[in-house]
Amino acid sequence: MSQELEAAMEEEEDAGHMQADLEQEEPEPRLRDTPEDISFEAAANTIAFHPSQDILAAGDVDGDVYVYSYSCLEGGNRELWSSGHHLKSCREVSFSHDGHKLFTVSKDKSIHILNVEEGRLVTRFSKAHSSALNSLLVIDEHLFATGDDGGMLKVWDLRKGTSIMEMRQHEEYISSMAIDENKKLLLTTSGDGTMGVFNIKRRRFELLSEPQSGDLTSIALMKRGKKVACGSGEGTIYLFNWDGFGATSDRFAVKAESIDCMVPVTENVLCTGSIDGVIRAVNILPNRVIGSVGQHLGEPIEQLAKSHTGQLLASCGHDLKVKFWDISSLCSVVVDDYRKRKKSGQLKALSSKALGGREDFFADLREEAEAPKEEQEEKSNSDDSD
Repeated sequence: MSQELEAAMEEEEDAGHMQADLEQEEPEPRLRDTPEDISFEAAANTIAFHPSQDILAAGDVDGDVYVYSYSCLEGGNRELWSSGHHLKSCREVSFSHDGHKLFTVSKDKSIHILNVEEGRLVTRFSKAHSSALNSLLVIDEHLFATGDDGGMLKVWDLRKGTSIMEMRQHEEYISSMAIDENKKLLLTTSGDGTMGVFNIKRRRFELLSEPQSGDLTSIALMKRGKKVACGSGEGTIYLFNWDGFGATSDRFAVKAESIDCMVPVTENVLCTGSIDGVIRAVNILPNRVIGSVGQHLGEPIEQLAKSHTGQLLASCGHDLKVKFWDISSLCSVVVDDYRKRKKSGQLKALSSKALGGREDFFADLREEAEAPKEEQEEKSNSDDSD
């Protein structure tokens, strides 16, 4: 009897060892350079990273808002919650600086403020503007600004529950906004080709820049706030000196059909998204296209965002995907003032996922023989210093 019991115990122990061996043989999730793509049922217009956690928010053309946690582990992305409160396209999303709230604006003229943890609607301004909302900027824990398709700018105070400044200086839609570190001067770009300057501490309009040829689509503060870069629908970056907002100090024609969005990566380098689907890294002063970070194959890019660690760039495009790119190498890029111009070539791949080595894709992106006019536009003005 004791021998049978002993044999049964040995058999059970062997089975336990076999199970343990099988568990050990199960592969660990593979660690990737970047998180996997996130696919949506409708095109995402807008994306934003959480200021301190590995969380990303996206708003789509159907008015839905999604919040995901992301990870470089294979299969690590997870939808936390979604919201369908907007009746029309969600045009912009932005986290509060503490990361507890998510602000969203929509073509339906409403502003929503959601609780990030639960996705619960906290505050709604249902008819915030008389025209469709297009842009949003969170200024501090109390103030935020919104711009609409008719050129109206509003600054809101959450303590009062209403707007405290309303000005319509632009003739076309407000495409993007930026503010200085002192939270004093708010800068706007518009489809009318001008940059607007508003003093929000004194609640007054300061000036409009000279109109440029083509829409101004995006804005970034560079060189520790000494330079303002504006992207345009014609593929040119216009540079302004701080406190010299009336006229451009320099311009740089990027070899792209358009610059629809851009985000600063360092004090000298920014990334641009274009209608051709390519994400370019661009150095400011000296003005140089460094290379390609990645691409949405032949699909226009709507928006770019940089993660809280500064290691990742996210992009959303018309291919119904949010893609992630490793931009850690851009932090160490140094661009020399002088170089021999290449008569032909292709964009240098700056990440493992960029298709810089694929001749078939980049054949149409090769530099054309430079006309004298293009060469002059790419050169920085000799009197323009950092």
